[in-house]
Amino acid sequence: MKIAFVGKGGSGKTTLSSLFIRHLAANEAPVVAVDADINQHLGTALGLGEDEAAELPALGAHLPLIKDYLRGSNPRIASADTMIKTTPPGRGSRLLRVTEDNPVYEACARTLLLDEEPVRLMATGPFTEADLGVACYHSKVGAVELCLNHLVDGPDEYVVVDMTAGSDSFASGMFTRFDVTFLVAEPTRKGVSVYRQYKEYARDFEVSLKVVGNKVQGPEDIEFLQDEVGEDLLVTVGHSDWVRAMEKGRPAAFELLEATNRLALQSLQDAADDSYAHRDWERYTEQMVRFHLKNAESWGNARTGVDLADQIDPGFVLREGAAGAVAGGDGAEALVSPRPPRLRPTPQPA
Repeated sequence: MKIAFVGKGGSGKTTLSSLFIRHLAANEAPVVAVDADINQHLGTALGLGEDEAAELPALGAHLPLIKDYLRGSNPRIASADTMIKTTPPGRGSRLLRVTEDNPVYEACARTLLLDEEPVRLMATGPFTEADLGVACYHSKVGAVELCLNHLVDGPDEYVVVDMTAGSDSFASGMFTRFDVTFLVAEPTRKGVSVYRQYKEYARDFEVSLKVVGNKVQGPEDIEFLQDEVGEDLLVTVGHSDWVRAMEKGRPAAFELLEATNRLALQSLQDAADDSYAHRDWERYTEQMVRFHLKNAESWGNARTGVDLADQIDPGFVLREGAAGAVAGGDGAEALVSPRPPRLRPTPQPA
């Protein structure tokens, strides 16, 4: 399942996404974690030192390699240079799987040990001084969007993306790439303001949105969130001595996280697992095509000098499954290879 964590700055979004990643790892689930936030704090939240986190390879810096690999032998893509962040896969494209080894993971991911369980961590890379005045941060997350467009994930596999704060995610089509989106909200008027924006934007795209109340101190806070977000409120999380110790650089074993917070994290996993039953690969592919055409018309065609609509493979539907899976009404086939056995890459201790 592909899972996003969103919320306003300071809501605890990165902390909760890191706890969820640790929870999945503790359950021995295969996880790819992606830091797509402009502030790039997921690595340190997962236990890396500041210097170690700064040394994580930036996805944006490896964009040519990513494009060349994903392009594969797709005849509709003349060259990797003509690929943009929304380029969808087609017959001949290479696809990514959570548990495989491939050149993209080799160049762009680092494997951390979280309580002896491996987690792949990828990062967009920070917004540098060289970018000021000449680039927007959404150009940094283009590599993430391209990878998500070519990702085939199955049940009990997890891709967890810590998104940029606020409603900036709607500046691209990436917000439609997830099976479920967890919006972290504090029990304040400002805390639920991003929820209202997300709810409005997401309505037309059938985005599954669940609210996680954070920094909840009592029944009044819970009642406030229930009044503001209604049935979208999934679970609430309160104070954690374990998290406070982690933020001081003295984390205990994850099994010592408070029982109430462990139960809250299990509720998140249950919601993610339940979303699998509602997965619609046809709608997912249609949304990819929709945003690709929008980007092609607004800037992509002019930048690449080609008509990017030609990159769309009619009848192709990205699907999970074995080779030869029917991909569309015309009998086209999706190039999806049989699932490889789970690989446990050589980990680097966090």
